[in-house]
Amino acid sequence: MADRLGDELLKAVDLICACCDGGGTVLITGLGKSGHIAAKISATMASLGIPSYCVHPTEAAHGDLGRFRASDCVIAISFSGETAEVVNLAAILRQDGLPIISITNGKGQASEQGARSALEELATVSLTLGIKGEAGEGAFVAPTTSTTATLAIGDALSLAAARRRNFTSEDFAKRHPGGSLGGLLRPITDIMRFVVGKNLPVISQNKSVAEALAEAQAAGRRPGAMVLVDPSNGTLAGIFTDGDLRRLVLRDAKELSRPIADVMTRKPRTLRDTALTQEALLLIREFRQDEIPVVDAAGKPVGILDVQDLIALKLVKD
Repeated sequence: MADRLGDELLKAVDLICACCDGGGTVLITGLGKSGHIAAKISATMASLGIPSYCVHPTEAAHGDLGRFRASDCVIAISFSGETAEVVNLAAILRQDGLPIISITNGKGQASEQGARSALEELATVSLTLGIKGEAGEGAFVAPTTSTTATLAIGDALSLAAARRRNFTSEDFAKRHPGGSLGGLLRPITDIMRFVVGKNLPVISQNKSVAEALAEAQAAGRRPGAMVLVDPSNGTLAGIFTDGDLRRLVLRDAKELSRPIADVMTRKPRTLRDTALTQEALLLIREFRQDEIPVVDAAGKPVGILDVQDLIALKLVKD
């Protein structure tokens, strides 16, 4: 299908972007199962910064034509390209000069002679599926393969237009503040409980293990790791985790007097303070790292992200 679409898909993206840049709305219409697909495509576009509504073709003739403006463009969906309600709506909008993107099956099953359908004739840009049959055909016929293919075209149009318009992950996050998806798109600094200058001490790597533990304990509740810095420039030197402490004591309690620089984890994996929560989740899953130091552009610690921060958001199971 991707090979079949070719330049027509790019032309459709051009129309969508021109519509958005001109302050218009992408209005999507279809009847029956195509209407359900239209609603999903419209929702995807809206979440990607493309103003969009789904319009029922029958309701349009009873007042919803007021939704259409000269700056808008239309995506009209009909497998056969002959659905009367959709074709009639497209004909009215064509007279008003609105650009129309049609999604039909095209030549083949829809027309034995291979002639263009009525909806294709009305369209500014015609996208065709070229489906030879539905899944389950023979025992029964229901829109399956065709609706899946139509949805794929809608997703492709949405993503391509969003990329063309430089829509960013930050823009996406603003539109998805709730649920697990919203959690993944939050900056890690929003969920980080232990912050330097607030409740997370930065400890010199020149201290002994015992001295470092005492300094960390004085801060009260602490994460599962201490943040250690080079005192000459304040940059992150390493971390010392509860697991490191346990192994040290089991080996020989006298080692508490050793310089913590000798036993800390040097050059731990870190995250920038501009990272999103999804990046922390990937790091935890891939490397089983329960504490992740968060640093600024100069390499100085600004906090530490604990796995419990993600468990609290239900992004990681305990």
